[in-house]
This record gives sequence, structure tokens and C-alpha cells, in this order.
Amino acid sequence: QVPLVESGGGLVQAGESLRLACAASGWRFDLFGMGWFRQAPGKERQLVAAISRRSSNKAYAELVKDRCTISRDNAQNTVYLQMNSLKPADTAAYYCAAATTGAARTRESDYVSWGQGLLVSVFS
Repeated sequence: QVPLVESGGGLVQAGESLRLACAASGWRFDLFGMGWFRQAPGKERQLVAAISRRSSNKAYAELVKDRCTISRDNAQNTVYLQMNSLKPADTAAYYCAAATTGAARTRESDYVSWGQGLLVSVFS
């Protein structure tokens, strides 16, 4: 487990945007792929987006790929998730996670360290 701290969640109206951030400290952030997952009430946790260590590869869930952008700043040890045109269906707890390798991994089992999660609530 490595420290990951998410920020940027909150309550927003449908159609608005949010940018989530996840800050790492005390380890070689630049060596590992990172991912954002979400878990809606009563549902399993699922991948939202993933990014490789040098940002050369990205992966998105089909439901969000046209509305979300994952990025990272290795100098700041931070990974971001920009979410636009938010919908009530995007309401969930969002988690960032560090992968076991430098690739943009898409399976939850490929991630070994998780942030505490933050809540995004979208109302119509």
C-alpha cells in the first residue's frame, strides 16, 4: 500500500464538470500506471480510466470515454480525472489506484494500492 489522497469530489448539477485529483507521496509515482475507478451504490467497482506511467497509453470505460479525460503530472505526483457533462448515473464513490506495472491496466486485480475514495453526486 502506498499513500494516495483524492480530492475534488462534491455535489454538482447534471451537465456540469468536475476535476478529480489524486496525489501520491513517498514513492516513485512515475514508475506506475494509475487508474480511476468508481462504485455506485449497490454495484461493483468498475474502471473509469487508466493511464500508463508516461501517459503514452490511456484506457476508458465505454460509458465515459467521450466525457472524461485522464491525465497525470509526474513532476507533481498527481493523476487527474476531468469529467464533463456529468449525469446522475455518474454518482458514485471514486477511487484512484496504483497499478502493479507502468502500463494502463484495466482490471481491478492489477491494482495494489487504493485511495480512500471520494463522493461525486450529480443531481438533475
